Amino acid sequence: METDTDTETIACLDVGYTEAAARAACVVIDNWRASSSVAEHVAMIHEVKDYQPGEFYRRELPCIQAALDKLKQPPTCIVVDGYVWLDADQRPGLGAHLYETLNREIPIIGVAKNPFKDTDHATELRRGTSDRPLYITAAGVPIAQAVVNIAAMHGPHRMPTILRRVEQRSREDQANH
Repeated sequence: METDTDTETIACLDVGYTEAAARAACVVIDNWRASSSVAEHVAMIHEVKDYQPGEFYRRELPCIQAALDKLKQPPTCIVVDGYVWLDADQRPGLGAHLYETLNREIPIIGVAKNPFKDTDHATELRRGTSDRPLYITAAGVPIAQAVVNIAAMHGPHRMPTILRRVEQRSREDQANH
């Protein structure tokens, strides 16, 4: 297998839930402007922890790790659906917990569609003609660079094409795979 150290490997992750299971999707791109993936993986998780307010990561993190385990090599950056930091005091969200789990070796960018209480710590990004921002937080990469990266992602709409794709894959009917 050939490896190219100059090639980026950006893993975009999302998790969808049914009553009985979780479906973690990982869509991999090789540059921020990519319009299509170089790989797509799905992990089914049948033992999912109950949702606990303020501790979303406890439910989501094992699912994301299951999807990341399907990659042949670690990505150079990870994009998660949600927040890295929950407030200006850097209370850890899903992304920060993932960053710690990965020994702070892989930068994490959080892209949230909705404001979280006290969201003034997140950087708002408006894409396309949308009046509604995305909320960007990051660990292991300067927030300004994280915003530039998400802004550069393919697609004319608020949600980049690849992030829409990973959301779609995480919500597909289990019979489709």
